[in-house]
Amino acid sequence: MSFTKTTELPSKYNHLEKMSVIDILANINQEDKTISYSVEKVIPKIEKLVIQIVEKLKNNGRLFYVGAGTSGRLGILDASECPPTFGVSPNVVIGIIAGGDTAIRTAVEFAEDSTTQCWKDLKKFKISKNDVVIGIAASGTTPYVINGLKKCNEQNIITGCITCNQSSPLAKEAKYPIEVVVGPEFVTGSSRMKAGTAQKLILNMISTSAMIQLGKIKDNKMVDMQLSNHKLIKRGTKMLMEELSISKEKAIEILNKYENVRNALKNYQNEKQ
Repeated sequence: MSFTKTTELPSKYNHLEKMSVIDILANINQEDKTISYSVEKVIPKIEKLVIQIVEKLKNNGRLFYVGAGTSGRLGILDASECPPTFGVSPNVVIGIIAGGDTAIRTAVEFAEDSTTQCWKDLKKFKISKNDVVIGIAASGTTPYVINGLKKCNEQNIITGCITCNQSSPLAKEAKYPIEVVVGPEFVTGSSRMKAGTAQKLILNMISTSAMIQLGKIKDNKMVDMQLSNHKLIKRGTKMLMEELSISKEKAIEILNKYENVRNALKNYQNEKQ
């Protein structure tokens, strides 16, 4: 199958500079409406990868995201939200970006073009076949990511990818490829838009479904969340009030005592028996 970068094809909209603000916004929104349908088509592919991730995480493995530019930043964002949301160690889901932490805020020239650095970055974490590595690249042609996955495959490490072009070099390298084709961007080639949104949606699906499978959610509640600010403390208090049919004062008391919603639920119920 031939490879065409649909992410680089010309926008369906011309003369953007002549559009009114309302027309710009409406047209961007019109394009954004198509993203969820594109993601829906690849749910079976996402499922296959998540099953592999859950199996590895259950056996103390880790999930790595590797990417460059927007894709790398999205991986880091998803990884950074797992500890506060699900109460897991920061060492369970790890985001790596070409160019290092500097590249989170500032573009690092030619970092994505390295064919060796991704594996070096992974080796710093003592990467092993107990782990899973997902390469994220809208184009599917980023050397940093492709060669990182290639080295992982040589070491029998499970690899997946999220890309927005069909039959890309990255998808061919990944054992569990996810190819979410969103088509040309509103601004030609600006893959931070539809492609970036599609990648974010899939990352949400991967990490959330994996954590649910690992037992990090009770009913539909984040009972393992870190109580790191007043908003989350209030949320935890409300969970305990509803689950245990207790007063706000009692909920605050046991939440302070056990410092975690799940622990508070378990220990309070045990004490009442």
